Amino acid sequence: MPPVNLTIATWDYDRVRPIMDGRVKVEGCEINFINVPPEECFHRAWNYQEFDVTEIGLSGYIAGISRAPRGVPFGISPYVATPAFPSRSFRCSGIYIRTDRGIQSPLDLKGKKIGVPEYQITAAVWSRGYLHDEYGLEVDDINWVQGGMDDPGRKDKWPNNFPPGFPITYLGETGTLNQMFEAGELDALICPRTPRCYRDGKTPVRRLFENFEEVEKAYYRKSGVFPIMHAIGIRRDVYEKHPWLAVNIYQAFSEAKKITQAELFETAALRVGLPWVVSSALSAQEVLGPDIFPYGVKASCKTLEAAIRYSMEQHIAVREISIEEMFPAPTMDEPKT
Repeated sequence: MPPVNLTIATWDYDRVRPIMDGRVKVEGCEINFINVPPEECFHRAWNYQEFDVTEIGLSGYIAGISRAPRGVPFGISPYVATPAFPSRSFRCSGIYIRTDRGIQSPLDLKGKKIGVPEYQITAAVWSRGYLHDEYGLEVDDINWVQGGMDDPGRKDKWPNNFPPGFPITYLGETGTLNQMFEAGELDALICPRTPRCYRDGKTPVRRLFENFEEVEKAYYRKSGVFPIMHAIGIRRDVYEKHPWLAVNIYQAFSEAKKITQAELFETAALRVGLPWVVSSALSAQEVLGPDIFPYGVKASCKTLEAAIRYSMEQHIAVREISIEEMFPAPTMDEPKT
């Protein structure tokens, strides 16, 4: 049987480079690998289904599954996820506040006006989930303002499931979050990218948790949750034609991650341009265990359960889904790498 030609699009992560450079093959496939920044990747995949295999946001995927009755495989999502998670990030670092608003603790965010690029964006889901679980802050305690960071008109992928009167305003084409935050028209921002006025020497802005590494490690020790941002998805028509691809893609991405994780501990010559990369990797293992960037359902069960719960609590999903609905059954087992 001739190989299947696939276009794969992800950001330039170290953990995908062994596939990019050919050290790791996707069995049964010829690969055209494209590096695309996440925002562009999502836009092109979501709106045009350009890529056969691509990164997909976890929150949007959960929302898409929830919008079909249980038993409809993968809901109405245009992509089918595998449990390879190329982007994971603790998001306590992504909450920025104006220091001239009397915000001293997370509970001081009640009643404040907080900007967010998309209410549904996965990074914001995790930040809000942390604030709820650790401090009891409810999503309707906040006055949300949605808009692009620098480009107006950003929209959610799915209609939200808000109750009547939910406190959210949409900027539309009238402004951007960076402009509003600099001008003092917002009290805080929750965003994956650092706002441009942070540490500019003139705007009274700081992170809510400047000691975010300490805060995030404590959160992991307590919860066992290492937030997943993105999964690797296969376009639905490609998956339906070649369902065996799910396992082969999952195994290839897992093998690539395994190779690059080992490279973090190389001492003869540092593979990463960071002087203390080895000690940082060892420190991460002390908290996270031997596999500091886990793929797979078993290793990520607590995280996936939290993501589903947050999606319901934050009015994004329309019904509670199960982890079994998220991935093809053959990928639920550990990868054979």
